[in-house]
Amino acid sequence: MDTELLNFVDEQDQVVGCCSRREIHENGLKHRAVHILVFNNLNQLFLQKRSMKKDLHKGLWDSSAAGHVDINESYSECASRELKEELGVKAEVAFLFKLPAIQELGMEFIQVYRCRHNGPFILSADEIEYGAWQKIEIISERVNADDPHLTQTFKIIWRQFIENHS
Repeated sequence: MDTELLNFVDEQDQVVGCCSRREIHENGLKHRAVHILVFNNLNQLFLQKRSMKKDLHKGLWDSSAAGHVDINESYSECASRELKEELGVKAEVAFLFKLPAIQELGMEFIQVYRCRHNGPFILSADEIEYGAWQKIEIISERVNADDPHLTQTFKIIWRQFIENHS
């Protein structure tokens, strides 16, 4: 993970160069990521509990799948790859919205995608400790209560999702 190379970008999300993931995070450089919200046929959202092996946000609940955009990879290619890597599934992803690279989001430009899948999932043990389906109303209650067991990034994403879909 320390040697993983990623692009860093400027204010307009244009590639400036590349360096290690560790250097990007240590120096607060803007970079790219995706988050995928996976809904089932009951309109519940699958949340993942991040592995304790992760370097950031260990053990917190987060989007269904997420990850950094690799060098020479598009946001949508990354979304499909992360679904396969983290949940072990293939599904069509639909773009929802893009968030700016701000401090509260770890200086990541985040494109958020949605897909429909009922599972079962094969969870990546290195990435995910546990996963569970949650009702939208319960998630909204948790986010509105600023639940400390949810990542800050997920709370920002969920608020934007609800605002766009209400």
